[in-house]
Amino acid sequence: MKLLRLLVLLSLVGCADRSTALSAPSPTSFEQYRQQTLARLERDRRFQNPDHGLELDWNAPREWVAQTPNGHGVLLVHGLGDSPGSFSDIGAQLASRGYRVRTLLLPGHGTQPYDMLDVDIADWRRTVAQQVALLRQDVDQVYLGGFSTGANLVLEYAMDDPGIAGLLMFSPAFKARNRFIWMLPWLTYVKPWLRDPEGPRQLQSPLRYQNIPTNGFAQFYRTSAAVRDKLADATFDRPVLIVSAAHDSVVDVQFVREAFTARFSHPASRMIWYGELPAPQRSPRILVRSDHLPAERISQFSHMGVLFAPGNPQYGRQGQQPECWNGQTDEGLQHCLAGKPVWYSAWGYREPDKVHARLTFNPYFEWQAEVMEQVMRQ
Repeated sequence: MKLLRLLVLLSLVGCADRSTALSAPSPTSFEQYRQQTLARLERDRRFQNPDHGLELDWNAPREWVAQTPNGHGVLLVHGLGDSPGSFSDIGAQLASRGYRVRTLLLPGHGTQPYDMLDVDIADWRRTVAQQVALLRQDVDQVYLGGFSTGANLVLEYAMDDPGIAGLLMFSPAFKARNRFIWMLPWLTYVKPWLRDPEGPRQLQSPLRYQNIPTNGFAQFYRTSAAVRDKLADATFDRPVLIVSAAHDSVVDVQFVREAFTARFSHPASRMIWYGELPAPQRSPRILVRSDHLPAERISQFSHMGVLFAPGNPQYGRQGQQPECWNGQTDEGLQHCLAGKPVWYSAWGYREPDKVHARLTFNPYFEWQAEVMEQVMRQ
């Protein structure tokens, strides 16, 4: 009974408004927003390398302006613990097709994981709304895109704003695979970190956080719960592209696929499914590609791998930032860190006599970009 009372009390506290005010005045242009954010990164970031250039470029908001503009704009929102650099390849692809493309930095990100201890979903929602308004000043039509948690945020926004032309959602996290995630808004007040931030594992890399406070996961859960609430009562009738990996270690991708079929009604909408899919579950709107590519040493696709081109200098085939920590043994971790040959997979996959790093690039990237363009042309 005492435990029940504690959980009820914590749930009431967790529902209170914990939002933190944005540290700078509301910007009146994207360039002002970018400069404000760069100044904050230079002041507050825990840099991982003596040369700060890569980390500032990767973590700061960015804009691509097309040489031949089509009058349309795309705002891209990164995932939990990630950064605007997640869209370094997709942004360039969209700009090459005429779109003005922008990324943003969600509050609590880009500096150090400790800054996520007090962030609230309201901060993230406000940032998205602010940047949509700024983009509308410069284009005739706005599309939104997002990765994982960012996909949840843009879908929630677009369902309340019929002026959004369409959505691009990469590994959308409508529902987590972990069935105990609903407890995190309560747990955050009891256990601020699920993994000790002072432990032996790296806290962050130049590109993303490697350890996230419990509150960060709690706010992610709130984004997924908000999306499921909206999808339970409504459909989305504008074109969407959803990209999912069948072996995603984070997301309940079966739920995402069923939601796509039932709730995303536009005939031009497409779902790309990387993995096997039995014939009864297929449809003309679901495009299937194998995620087992032995010639590439790929055992399966990962949650993050759908975003990056094979030639990406950080995450590509020869990338400088391999994701070696993949749930394998310490021996396997050291094998990868030493630069020895590895296979690639989603988090936690193991196979005898093989060391698996996280797959951080998409061998189908160019084909995926063509599908993306076909959806957006509608």
